[in-house]
Amino acid sequence: MKKVKLGLATLAIATAGLFAFKGFQNGSIKGTVSPADGATQAWALSASDTLKVAIDKGAYEITDAKPGTYRVIIEAKPPYKNAAKDGVVVKDGEAADVGEIKLEQ
Repeated sequence: MKKVKLGLATLAIATAGLFAFKGFQNGSIKGTVSPADGATQAWALSASDTLKVAIDKGAYEITDAKPGTYRVIIEAKPPYKNAAKDGVVVKDGEAADVGEIKLEQ
C-alpha cells in the first residue's frame, strides 16, 4: 500500500511539473514597402533562422518567427534597389512592426 501511495504521489508531481512550464510562442514580423509594387519578397534572417514571404500590395507579414533579433531584407524589382533593416526584435508571441521601408532607385 505504501508503494502505491508513493507511486501516485510521484506521478502527480511529475504531471504537475509538465504543465508548470510554458513553451516559447513564435511571433511575426510585419511592415509595408513604398512604392507598393516595387518589391517581390521580404526575408527575415537571424543567427538560426531564415524566413521569407511574398509582398502583396506593398504589405507583408512573416509568421512563425522565433523570438530573437532579425535582419529584414526587401527584395526589390528593377529599377529599385534592395533594402534592409537591422535589429528587428521579435518577442515571445508578439508581432514586430518594421513600419514603412522606402525603396530607392
